[in-house]
Order: sequence, then C-alpha cells, then structure tokens
Amino acid sequence: MDVPDFELDTSLLGNSKTLDSTVYYDLVIVGGGPAAMSAAVYAARKMLNCAVITRDFGGQVLETSEIENWLGFQSINARDLVASFVEHVNNFDMAVASDMGVAGIEKEGDIFRIKTEDGNVYSARAVILATGKRHRPLAVPGEKELVGRGVAYCATCDAPLFRDKEVVVVGGGNSAFTTAVDLLKVGAGVVMVNFIEGWQADEALQERVHRAENAKLFDYHQVVRIEGKTSVEGVVIQEREKGEEKLLKVEGVFVEIGLLPNSESVKNLVALNDLGEVIIDCSCRTDVEGFFGAGDVTTVPHKQIIISAGEGAKAALSAYDYLMKHAFV
Repeated sequence: MDVPDFELDTSLLGNSKTLDSTVYYDLVIVGGGPAAMSAAVYAARKMLNCAVITRDFGGQVLETSEIENWLGFQSINARDLVASFVEHVNNFDMAVASDMGVAGIEKEGDIFRIKTEDGNVYSARAVILATGKRHRPLAVPGEKELVGRGVAYCATCDAPLFRDKEVVVVGGGNSAFTTAVDLLKVGAGVVMVNFIEGWQADEALQERVHRAENAKLFDYHQVVRIEGKTSVEGVVIQEREKGEEKLLKVEGVFVEIGLLPNSESVKNLVALNDLGEVIIDCSCRTDVEGFFGAGDVTTVPHKQIIISAGEGAKAALSAYDYLMKHAFV
C-alpha cells in the first residue's frame, strides 16, 4: 500500500496575488484547511479584498487517505479533495501566501496586525483564524529525537514504511485503532498501549484489531521512554498500577493521543478555553470585535470536515456583516 507524499500542484494557485504589507485588507484568513478554504470562497463571493496566510494546504485532511460521507460522495480521496479546495479558491482574485506561519496577531484601534514568521506584518480590518489542530506529543525521552526516524504521527503517510515490522501504537481511541488497522494491512505487528483503563474506540474498530493475530494490547499502561540511537529500537512501557516496566523491541511508534489547537498566535488576543480552543459564539465571533474563528481550532463541537467547512462559510458571512456594519466595505 504505497501512499505518495502530497505535493500541491502550484499551477492551481496561478491566479493568486502576492501579499502586500502596504495594503489594508478587508479580511485576512489564517489557515489552509476546509474551514479556511470555505471562508475564502465566501469572502471572495462578497467581493472582499481578502488574503489567505497558511503554513500548508489541507491540514489534518491530508493525514487520511479516504474521506467518507463528504456530501455528494460515499468516499473521496483526501488529496483530490484538498486539490479541489485550492482550485476552487484560485477561481477568485485574492492574495495567497503558503508555506508561511503566523507568529502573532494584535489589534491597534480598528486594525489587526498579522505578523508572519518571516518578520513581515500585514494589516486587516477583520480576521478569521482557522488554523486547526496538531497532534499531541507524548513528551517522553527519545520522542523528539527520533521523530521521522521511527516516531510518527500519521499512519496514512508512514504506515507503508513499516511493512512487516513491529510497531507500537499509543492511544485508545478511534484514531489509534484506525492507525492500528492501517498498519495491520501492511503486515506490521502492532502493539497498542493505552494510558487510561478501558479502550475508547468504537466497537467495530476494536473488533478488527482484537481479532488480528499480529496485534497485542496493553491497557492501563504508559510509555516511559523511546529507545534508539539513529532510529527507534524499542519502547519501554510501564504498568500503571504495579509500576512494572517492560521493554518492547519495535522499530516504530505511532502517537495517537489527541490533538492540540493551533491557537498560540492569539493567546494574548482572544479568550481561550481550558483546552486552548478559541471561544466563539454561534456566529463564529470571539470576544474581540472583528476577530472570528472557524473549524477545529475553536470550541465548536464535533470536529468533522463538513462541519469545519460550514463554520468557515459562517465566519466569512459574519465577518462581512461586521465590515458592513462599520462601513469598512
């Protein structure tokens, strides 16, 4: 099962303009996933002078191979879906900056200043943050040192590299079990390690792993450290009740223990909840006038692609209403 690296066809962005630090944009959208792309389309249809700033396109969508139940499709390839998002956005005349992270956002009077990691500052009268989430790390010795050398966070991207090898999957929810299934498909031996007591995944997913001959499951265990000099050679796990440690000789570790919102750039600007998610109301408004949030980075429940796309559209329309109310457009 070969899963090629995704490379965005840059010709899809052929009509995009370069960001201009001297321009006061009506709206800047930060992010490149379904929420951001949907917001961009709706903002463009409202004839707003809009710019999109993103580190990459697709976000978490590219961490899976097939998307099921996207309206109109029983199943659609994730990369094809992302390419269609970008091509759709490119139909409109707007500034797009990819491969660019945002370091911070501030508000001066009625104007937002968006500072990018390359040191440039862009100005906008309204902002939509749609930066999604990222994988939560284990934060154990050996993890950071061996990322890309056996430590992985995306089974769709990396499962084929572990064909017929022994691998640990850390986590007990749907993502962990889906990762285990992907690894089992390529003949890997899978050891699942769950921190809390009791597996949380759907029964159907659990059944597929439980009945696999090359799968072992350790409930109520934690990863203590990951061993290896130039690549993963083993994982030490600890039984949480008795404290007994066990060394697992494996060549890979897939971490599936949840997600963290990419909200650091606005932690000093808008209100966040205990999880670090941007707090929004039903119109995607934050506690800062003119600043909106959409998708998984926010408090909206049910983190699904189709919900993120809808929230992006809603945020763009709310931003347009705000701009109209203040006679900015």
